Amino acid sequence: MTTRNEYIEGLKNQLDKWNEDIAKWEAKAKVAKTDLHIDYEMQLEALRRQREQAKEKLHALQSSAGEAWKEMKVGADAAWQSMREAVEKAGSHFQK
Repeated sequence: MTTRNEYIEGLKNQLDKWNEDIAKWEAKAKVAKTDLHIDYEMQLEALRRQREQAKEKLHALQSSAGEAWKEMKVGADAAWQSMREAVEKAGSHFQK
């Protein structure tokens, strides 16, 4: 069974990786042609919203006490899955 601290550390590491991916795609969007730039910005904005939701879940987990973190883990898992799917979709989009 994963401890609360191990779980939170894993989420932090994944969030750091996603931040790197988003930064890379933001740089690519800046040099894209106008029509692609608009499309990239739309994709990035959706990712930023997802990232903020994931960060909120992480902060809630960090401030949880005792056994409450296990209940909050369910919501965090759902937010992380949603973010993972958004990053994968954006990753395939930015590879074009």
